[in-house]
Amino acid sequence: MGAPYNNPMPKTHLDFDLPDSGVTEALGAALARAFTGASVGARGAVLYLRGELGSGKTTCARSLLHALGVLSIVRSPTYTLVDTYSVGALNCVHVDLYRLRSWPEVEELGLRDLTGPYYLMLIEWPEKGGDAVPHADVDLHLRYAGDSRVATLRAVTEVGDAWLAKLALDASLVPYVSNLT
Repeated sequence: MGAPYNNPMPKTHLDFDLPDSGVTEALGAALARAFTGASVGARGAVLYLRGELGSGKTTCARSLLHALGVLSIVRSPTYTLVDTYSVGALNCVHVDLYRLRSWPEVEELGLRDLTGPYYLMLIEWPEKGGDAVPHADVDLHLRYAGDSRVATLRAVTEVGDAWLAKLALDASLVPYVSNLT
């Protein structure tokens, strides 16, 4: 996976207003389109999903996975910890670290073995994993803003930059973009 940029400021940073869960789902679907459209799949990627309970992490991940072609039910992996899905040559790994209390517990999951070319890893609650969590290519932070939510996406690597640059071109999200930098 890509290492963080030497430049402390990411190249691509996007903010979205999410007035309802339907827009959160639209963001997930647009992330899937941008992932495949930017040819990130062949290189593989890691997406961090951060935010408080109920902020939309699983809703976004579910929509992304379904838009990639996952046909099965996508549930929060809160109890299973790791769920995997195959879509053609792409291996999707959905991780939820909410219940884990220490990085050794996360290390036992062997997440680094589930990254690389043709892998997409979605990690909810990555901050609970410390150094046992693979580095992100894109860091997505969902937070409450009154009765709605806001999503901030930040590219951390060149792979993430390509992914978000493609996402910024998705016309379906234009009404919800707070910035385009």
